[in-house]
Amino acid sequence: MFFFLPDKHVLAMAAMRVLSSLIELMAAMLMLKLNQVEAALKINATLALVGPTIMMLVMALGLWGLAGKIHPEKMLAIILGVGLIFYGVRH
Repeated sequence: MFFFLPDKHVLAMAAMRVLSSLIELMAAMLMLKLNQVEAALKINATLALVGPTIMMLVMALGLWGLAGKIHPEKMLAIILGVGLIFYGVRH
C-alpha cells in the first residue's frame, strides 16, 4: 500500500492532516496533564482556530493540485462550495 510515490499534492494534504492530528493529540495530553477545566477550555479554544485553518490549507492544496486539470466552471463551483460550508457553520 505505501510502496508507491503519491502525487505531491496528495502527500502534502495528507501531511497537513497528520500534523493536525498530532496537534490535537498533544492538546489532549496537555489537558490531561494540567487537569484543570479552565486550562482545558483555553486549549480547546485554541484548537477551534487550528481546525478551520488546516481545513483551508488542505483545501487550497487540493485546488492547487486540480488547477489546470478541470474546467474553470467546475473550479468555481468547488470554491463556492467551500464558501458555502463556511457560511453554513457561521453563528
